[in-house]
Amino acid sequence: MDHPIKRDHSRFRKIVKGRIRDNLRKYVSAGEMPLPKGDGTFKIPMPSIDIPRFKFGDRQQGGQGQGDGQPGDPVDGQPGEGQPGQGEAGEGEGNKELEVDLSLDELASILGDELELPNIEPKGKKTLESTTDKYSSIGNVGPDALKHYKRSYKEALKRQISLGTYDPKNPTIIPIKSDMRYRSSNTVVEFENSAVVIYMMDVSGSMGDEQKEIVRTESFWINLWLKSQYKDIEIRYIIHDATAKEVDEHTFFRTRESGGTLISSAFKLCRDIINSDYNSSEWNIYPFHFSDGDNWSTDDTKLCLDILDNDIIPQSNVFCYGQVESRYGSGQFYKDLNAKYGEKSDDVILSKIKNKDAILDSIKDFLGKGK
Repeated sequence: MDHPIKRDHSRFRKIVKGRIRDNLRKYVSAGEMPLPKGDGTFKIPMPSIDIPRFKFGDRQQGGQGQGDGQPGDPVDGQPGEGQPGQGEAGEGEGNKELEVDLSLDELASILGDELELPNIEPKGKKTLESTTDKYSSIGNVGPDALKHYKRSYKEALKRQISLGTYDPKNPTIIPIKSDMRYRSSNTVVEFENSAVVIYMMDVSGSMGDEQKEIVRTESFWINLWLKSQYKDIEIRYIIHDATAKEVDEHTFFRTRESGGTLISSAFKLCRDIINSDYNSSEWNIYPFHFSDGDNWSTDDTKLCLDILDNDIIPQSNVFCYGQVESRYGSGQFYKDLNAKYGEKSDDVILSKIKNKDAILDSIKDFLGKGK
């Protein structure tokens, strides 16, 4: 039987997760993201949950004090007490916030439930071999740290009963060396699914801070879901204007250029990274491209489509394009991709991201097919 404290704690966590789920869309739209703590959990600020308590009604406010004295007199007659305080009274309630820790799987479960996301079916057969020691058997030798006390006790009991030395009136069980049992490990070879996510983003002048914030928020939640689906995941970042280069995460979200846009430069670099580092028979590959839809020319768009058809799509689980609305962007690239692939292709997913309120819907577009 569970201890009452454990039951209460479990019930409280269910309430917390329910509150987070109810407020997830508002939370994501505000651009807030859980903070990783470094131990596999994430810290999430949320409004505090008031503990139920009794409150007095109008008729139970207490009586009036009796005796000598005037309003404002100190209770114990100490000087300086009972005087009005300095400063002005504040307005409204204080900011009550509670920080809760949730694991990656718990957060992913909240996201998956809210968006009704299916589990991903990995592409092809798996891939990276790993070995795991599982303590699934019992041995006669081993270190004291692996001593199995219950099994050792049972062996001692069986020995004493068989020798006739066990006294039910004085049930003293004294294990000897031959009774000792130890947990023993078996090496298990497992094949784990692994994935790589390649983010590409247009950083030309038409992509402002608001657009990058949308990409940053969306990519966080996409990563969260994919990490819950794959044992091993790598993330690569590419930025481009007229030229493309691979960068780290910090640079990816903070770089802004003023040049023109050649989307093919990013697609070429993505193709080269896949060919160099990721065998599609061993990796589940997810290229994501975000831009406001501007491209230099129709000739470059044609080159992009050729690279997608011949190099990127055949090696990827799915290619995802997110068009972030910008006052300076034409949105033409979405139209070109839609004319080429539209809804007829399961290998290309297109999503329009009008603003922060559309982030969760866009994530569902990308991950809702379970690819």
